[in-house]
Amino acid sequence: MHIRKLVALCTLCAALLVACQSGALAPAPAPAPGNTAAIAPTSNLSDSCVTAYDATIDYFPDKLMLTHTDGFTVEYHNHYKVVTIETPWQGAGEPLRYVLVQCGTPAPEGFSAQEIIEVPVMRFIGMSTTYLPVLEQLDVLDRLVGLDDITYVNNEAVNVMDQEGKLGYIGYGANVNIEQALELDPDLILTYSVGGGDYDAHPKLIEAGLPVVVEASWLDSSPLGRAEWLKFIALFFNQEAQAETIFGETATRYEELSALTAQVSDRPTVFTDTVYQGVWYMPGGESYFARYLADAGADFLWADEPGSGSVPLSFEVVFDRARDADFWLNLGFINSLGDLLAADARYADFAAFQAGNVWNNNVRVNANGGNDYYESGSANPDVVLADLIKIFHQELLPEHELVYYQQLK
Repeated sequence: MHIRKLVALCTLCAALLVACQSGALAPAPAPAPGNTAAIAPTSNLSDSCVTAYDATIDYFPDKLMLTHTDGFTVEYHNHYKVVTIETPWQGAGEPLRYVLVQCGTPAPEGFSAQEIIEVPVMRFIGMSTTYLPVLEQLDVLDRLVGLDDITYVNNEAVNVMDQEGKLGYIGYGANVNIEQALELDPDLILTYSVGGGDYDAHPKLIEAGLPVVVEASWLDSSPLGRAEWLKFIALFFNQEAQAETIFGETATRYEELSALTAQVSDRPTVFTDTVYQGVWYMPGGESYFARYLADAGADFLWADEPGSGSVPLSFEVVFDRARDADFWLNLGFINSLGDLLAADARYADFAAFQAGNVWNNNVRVNANGGNDYYESGSANPDVVLADLIKIFHQELLPEHELVYYQQLK
């Protein structure tokens, strides 16, 4: 057990004594014993530890090559990897660094205990649903022992794990349940940060001595860049080879789809979203979704707006530019044209509404409102792009059946 865990357990021993008596959670698999002789592995040790450490051996023969994201970097050493997240949250003043040490080998000097994570991770807690499809792609979903909450999860296998009592839940933000997190005894808690306030859980988790990593995939402004964060998660499971294969296939499919629209002469005009609390938030021209629209052969009416964040606009400003637009996409919780009119009768004045070209990314929504587009879409950008091409240029993908999008009636 890591030193930081021992410190945390001492701090909250009373709570743990109560929690440990419950015995409700099934243990995750432990790493298998490694070879007793110092033999160089031919592939990364994804489920075992080193038992005869040799400083001259490279324990990570499988290494990553990043091609689409610049959100993180990795530097390999013989028995550890240094991972740096350049901008861990919007407005972050400095990068975050983590040192992933092959279990059974010594921790390198010069790093704090908070920075060190032993790999491969065998007990994982994820605080975003976007991690679930990645765990499934990497074949390590069985190492999931906890989540922040199950309410909005669409993943069928994870819901089965929940029904079988295999998962614990630690809550959100500043209200994160430290006692529950300690009971789950994770090797890694993966989370994200919005830059402070009650929405961030990691300060309390770190204070408790738990192994926490903050990732920033949601800040990546290109579909393939965001999908490449699959490799970031793979680093903690020593699954670099599998991640390279999976992402390579995804990127190839995406680029082949994008090539279909490169020469289209008819690029339909598009706008997105609706008014929220009096403000219409439109994606910037350098945003994640703006890139999707460009690659799908559409003309996004705010493509010339600088920045990757949302642009706050009034209804009148949007109507002035988009009244004659061909398509209207991504309308949040709107399920029908009737819902749209009930929200604001003025929406009927848009040409896209009158033509019935209103499409929402809410085909796969669970009973609690959890939308699978926001869970698995970022891990499957080729599927999202295929949906969009089908909407704008049906003749290019006549056989494709929509996965995330539906036309509102």
